[in-house]
Amino acid sequence: MDNWGWLLWLVGLTAMTFINVAWVLDLQARHRELRTRLEALTASEPGRDLSLPLSQITGRLEETEEVVETLKTQLADLSNYLNRSIQGIGLVRFQAFADVGGDQSFALALVDGEGNGLVISSLYAREGTRIYAKPLQQWQSAYSLSFEEEEAIRQARERVTG
Repeated sequence: MDNWGWLLWLVGLTAMTFINVAWVLDLQARHRELRTRLEALTASEPGRDLSLPLSQITGRLEETEEVVETLKTQLADLSNYLNRSIQGIGLVRFQAFADVGGDQSFALALVDGEGNGLVISSLYAREGTRIYAKPLQQWQSAYSLSFEEEEAIRQARERVTG
């Protein structure tokens, strides 16, 4: 090999050495940054095993998942319960008989979210009061309904369906 060949080989080797040194310095800087992040993650306790905090986090995540599943079940149960409770109320006061004033008679509808419930009617007269109850299923009754009872059901339905 002539002098120029050796010189080129030496320059190439020197350039590779400088590149390797720069690369090692970059790797050391990245290593320091990762070490700093790791220490921050492990509550700045040098030498602390990272698997302990991760296992704690995993345990807490599993507990949280169990709580969420329990809450989902309770929410479904509560939703079913609420759907069967009284959600709509309709009240119509009226004068049942011409000789009695003051709208003392009434029709009261009490229904759940599906229109199941009852209508209670009270007819006030001078000689006495009569009370009737009619069951409702899906907003309908097997018994004939008066105009006032139908109006009370309509009011109750408006409150349920919005």
